[in-house]
Amino acid sequence: MGRRCALVAAALLGVWLAAAVPCAALEASPGAVTVEQILSAPSAYSGAIVTVRGELVGDFGRRDDGTIWAQLNGDPYAEAPLRAGGSLAGPNLGIGVRVPAGAWPGLDRPGGYRVRGPLVEVTGTWRYHDPGRGGESYLDVTLVVVIAPSLSVEGEGFRWLPLGLGAGLLAAAGALTLASRRRR
Repeated sequence: MGRRCALVAAALLGVWLAAAVPCAALEASPGAVTVEQILSAPSAYSGAIVTVRGELVGDFGRRDDGTIWAQLNGDPYAEAPLRAGGSLAGPNLGIGVRVPAGAWPGLDRPGGYRVRGPLVEVTGTWRYHDPGRGGESYLDVTLVVVIAPSLSVEGEGFRWLPLGLGAGLLAAAGALTLASRRRR
């Protein structure tokens, strides 16, 4: 009886492990790459379907052909802005993304100063020096998944000390100029 229970338990463990491996493989994005990886070897990804995570920054350029163009920045501070405790990291690189209107999730505010843009995971075909678009390189997106919406990031506030020092130096320069003119 004990031996039979051990065999059944071992068989169940084997079945469970065999089922867990494919499930784990499904959870990881098979074509997931970073912006930095694409830009370090852009021709290696030419024509490949990839998934890239990052922040949409700059502008959402709406075109006559029904597409929206944006810049996808893949730096770590997109997920942890400096003012929210993140650190300066990454080379501040981005890639162009071209999203058809049907796949656009209706985002309204890209990232910029005091705004962390929407965090997204985009999937599409990397077009390296696309001859159909005048040699541009960009990600031709088919799917956009919004991970987090735009976020206002509290600014640094007004820094009075540099302003006071600058005004003091300007006043001193003005006073010296007036004094030198009076001596003539």
